[in-house]
Amino acid sequence: MLNGIWLALVLIAVGVGAYAGTMEAVSKAALDQAVFAIQFVIKLAGGMVLFLGLVRAASAGGLMQLVVRGLRPLLRRLFPDVPADHPAMSAIVMNFAANVLGLGNAATPFGLRAMVELDKLNAHRGVATNAMALFLAINTSSIVLLPPTGTVMARVATGSEIPFAIWLPTLFATLCSTVVAVSACLLLQRLPMFRVRPLAEPLGVEDAASVDDLPEPEIPEAPEGRVGWARGALIAGFALLVVGGLVRSVLGAEDGAAFLRDEVASHWLLPILIAALALVAFAGRVPIYDTLVSGGKEGLLVSFRIAPYLVAILVAIGMFRASGALGLLIGAIEPVTSLIGVPGEALPMALLRPLSGSGAFAIMAEILEANGPDTFVGLLTSTFQGSTETTFYVLAVYLGAASIRDSRHILPACLLGDLAGFAGAIVACHFFFGALA
Repeated sequence: MLNGIWLALVLIAVGVGAYAGTMEAVSKAALDQAVFAIQFVIKLAGGMVLFLGLVRAASAGGLMQLVVRGLRPLLRRLFPDVPADHPAMSAIVMNFAANVLGLGNAATPFGLRAMVELDKLNAHRGVATNAMALFLAINTSSIVLLPPTGTVMARVATGSEIPFAIWLPTLFATLCSTVVAVSACLLLQRLPMFRVRPLAEPLGVEDAASVDDLPEPEIPEAPEGRVGWARGALIAGFALLVVGGLVRSVLGAEDGAAFLRDEVASHWLLPILIAALALVAFAGRVPIYDTLVSGGKEGLLVSFRIAPYLVAILVAIGMFRASGALGLLIGAIEPVTSLIGVPGEALPMALLRPLSGSGAFAIMAEILEANGPDTFVGLLTSTFQGSTETTFYVLAVYLGAASIRDSRHILPACLLGDLAGFAGAIVACHFFFGALA
């Protein structure tokens, strides 16, 4: 689909540019956006290295095990058809734990293994089970507790003064998408049109999925040794110092509620998060500097891996904007989108997000550069990026891993979750940033 979208953007840009006499601007935009894409990736890389390294260090220090321990009881209730000691349950737990911590690259192999293991419990091979549907609904709703690193660093790269301001709105949006996706999945599976029907042509042995190349879903062990009184006292003293400073700032502000909503979300959360992740690694006796450097290498690879995608999309969008075609499109849809509090500039991002992660990320970067990262359009677009996952890509990869031909109610449940995520993003952004609208 991206092939068609890219070609359409370029052809429309050239056509409108030729008719409107804006070919000079179209030509300049093509080269400028190619240069901007590479500069953007370079600025993005630093933050990706820092945060992926910090999360890796904190996970090694016990954060991953803490999340796993908290998720296991909940997931046993959500997946009653999966035995607690089955490998599928371990893979599901590890997949969700990695996703919650924002470790998407680590989550995918466990997700693939979970689908394959769930298929071993499937009485009708090739037809999605209720457990598979629920697993994918939660995956595509993209609930993440830590800040969306890529989005935050994209905001930094485009000059944002409050890059972390979208953290709380994103949390609210992903919560909305998860609740609706799970609820829709549980309700739709009861409808007669989505009941399990065996395939007319059952799958053969050659269609069986393999897990040979996927990692074992082993639950991480707790770090050896206790925290110790000295480390514990240092952590407690630091926590009291930060909490005391926060209370003092709130009491000294003219409007304490506004300070918590605006200042804390924009300026306090980042330093506190960095310190908290470092202290988790410190408590687990992890060599934080060495682990951060080792884990940060993945962030560097991820940043430069997306460079070709950004160049391709940004050039097409830049030409489309410079020709005047984007202005015509926004002028046509703005009267409709404004009724629900959405600037027309942000709508293309919302439409592409379920289809392509790299494409949506590139559009977000272009919107931030063109409109400013701290405008309402920039903030809303950033929140859209973190509100859901790339639904169609996730479904294609995971259903393919288990050779599923009949997905039943999975797609409508996931799309309802996407819609709820976008609605949650709109509500949260108007609450936090309504003065900019």
